[in-house]
Formats: sequence, C-alpha cells, structure tokens
Amino acid sequence: MKTLTTDDIISIEEYDRRRESFRAGIITLKQRRRISVGPLMTLVFENRETLRFQIQEMIRAERIVDPVKIQDELEVYNALLPDPGELSATLLIEITDEADIKQKLDQFMGLDHGNTVAITAGGEVVFGEFEGGRSHETKISAVHFVRFRPTASMKHTFADLTRPVTIRVDHSGYRHEVSVPGTLREEWLADLQTVTEE
Repeated sequence: MKTLTTDDIISIEEYDRRRESFRAGIITLKQRRRISVGPLMTLVFENRETLRFQIQEMIRAERIVDPVKIQDELEVYNALLPDPGELSATLLIEITDEADIKQKLDQFMGLDHGNTVAITAGGEVVFGEFEGGRSHETKISAVHFVRFRPTASMKHTFADLTRPVTIRVDHSGYRHEVSVPGTLREEWLADLQTVTEE
C-alpha cells in the first residue's frame, strides 16, 4: 500500500477547518473496518485513510509543526500499513473498569506469542503475526498491531458472501469466534487489491 508522505498531510489550521467532515467520514469508514471478538477485544483494520486520520489527530493534539517531527510521525504510522498481500489491524483490549484493568489485562499475557488470533476462510486458517515490543514478562499493552497474510484461495472465499469467514481468538480462557460481515470483507478485498496494484 502506498506510503503516506508530507503531501498527504494538511496544516493544523486547514485540518481544524475540515476536521468535523473528515472525522465523520473516518467514523463511517472505521465502522466498516471494525469487528469485536467477544466482549473485550476489537480489531480495526487499517488503511491509508485510517492512518492519515491518526497522524492528523496527533499533529493537531501535539501542535507539531516541525517538518522533522511530522516525518517521524509518518514513519511510525507508515509502519502499520499492510505490505503486499497483507491485512493489518490494530487490536484493542477494551477494559473500561479501571479497578479491573490490571487483573483483566493479566489474563491476556502471552496473547502476542503463538497462534492466538486467526482468520478462517474456506477451510484454511491464517494466524495473526503480532508486532513485537508490546509486552514483557510482567506486563502487556492494551493495544497491539497484527498482520495477516491470507492465501489466494482465502481471498476468493472473502469475495463469495455465501461462504463463511470468521475471526477467532483463543487464549488463556478467552475463546470467541465471530462471523466477518460482508462490509469488512469488501474492505479487506480493497486493501488486498490496492497493495497488489501498487
């Protein structure tokens, strides 16, 4: 997928003027690209537009105007773009009760090691590959970045809405599987097509 450059980023002042319409469009897009797997886990599949929005929000919040620092943000978020043949997602462990955060997060220790998150389609399974550095022996982050590399035949299954596609999480007593709706499958196919063309 084509990386984001400074040409894709508008000034803070221009962004402030356009922010409400920009946000409205991203909220709609993220609804199509978001899926909950059980009560505590959500995946948001990223593309250029979702990541561009995050960069613009970061620049606005931190009032970043230094071109070097803007480039740093671009590099951080470009690393989350899917490579050719990949899907890339932000995985969120969503715990709202502050009193339970540590205890609930602890149950997910090791989530980012091994075959814990999977997409299943047409009898095939592809496991998510987690970005490193989000956990250590005694602590795990609530935010992770995961990549999936579906096979060519899985992509055909994504396109055939009569055939089931699921996402499964199976880790330390947290076992949930959900059907992937057609809207998200369409987004996946667009991502896979885009990275193939570019």
